[in-house]
Amino acid sequence: MKLKTFKDASRTTGFVVSSEIFLKPETTPEMIREAAYLLREHVSGVLVTDNQFGIVHMSTLAAASLLIASEMDPIVQLACRNRNRIALWGELLGAAALGVTSLMPIRGSRVPDGFEPRPKAVLDVEATELIATASKLKRDDRLRVIPDFFIGAQVTPHAPEPGWKPEKLTRKADAGAQFVQTHVCMNIPLLRNYMQHLVANGLPRRLSVFVALAIPGSADDARWLCENRPNINIPPGIVRRIRQAADPEQESVRICAEQLQQLAEIPGVAGAHVVATRDLATIPAAIEASGVCKGPPAS
Repeated sequence: MKLKTFKDASRTTGFVVSSEIFLKPETTPEMIREAAYLLREHVSGVLVTDNQFGIVHMSTLAAASLLIASEMDPIVQLACRNRNRIALWGELLGAAALGVTSLMPIRGSRVPDGFEPRPKAVLDVEATELIATASKLKRDDRLRVIPDFFIGAQVTPHAPEPGWKPEKLTRKADAGAQFVQTHVCMNIPLLRNYMQHLVANGLPRRLSVFVALAIPGSADDARWLCENRPNINIPPGIVRRIRQAADPEQESVRICAEQLQQLAEIPGVAGAHVVATRDLATIPAAIEASGVCKGPPAS
């Protein structure tokens, strides 16, 4: 059976939704299989993280292999912080061998203070160079099987100054990026403004833009994300709404559903990337409540 892929969905459907498995030291193969079973009828791809914030876990490619075996398409994150260029090239070839179709090269976040023994950041290459390398593999006739990676990049929405040009994002598109995923941003007015600038500069014609939303399990979860995770934007009004709700997690589901509907109306937005701080089951609940899509494309 042909695996349903995030790449295919992004090329053939309207509003596309992906999700994420935040790998942890205690993550087991069975936990990944359970997550795939829960999500696969609702999202078109699942991002597997790469030792974010210094959290050590099973190999990202091992997790991707488990997802593929469970009929769920992985989006493989590769962090430049963790490996030199030889190791990263090997990971790219390994991803191709496994049948991975979507990649998310990133710089990698700074390891928090207090992490001991403190790892040394490698950063032999930057994210844009890794994007370019993954793109070159798609044209390398020395390979017996040429990978057709769908290559992503990360971006942080912000309120641009008049005359602002998205130069960093343009360089990533020039390097070979085909889609962009934002950091979590639940500030819809700011997103509308940011997307207006991207549209004016023609970026959505070159890159599919996916906006990340969060489903916090509580107001404390939302506040902690804002205080401890760089580039996350959850407005105080949303945190307050969650805190005042009789059932904070269900209120978070309602907020996510509302924002999915709003994102679907913003020109230039191709879809959303939904993450949950506690219960993965809240992701299908929010997607179904929003009515923005009918799940992944048929195989």
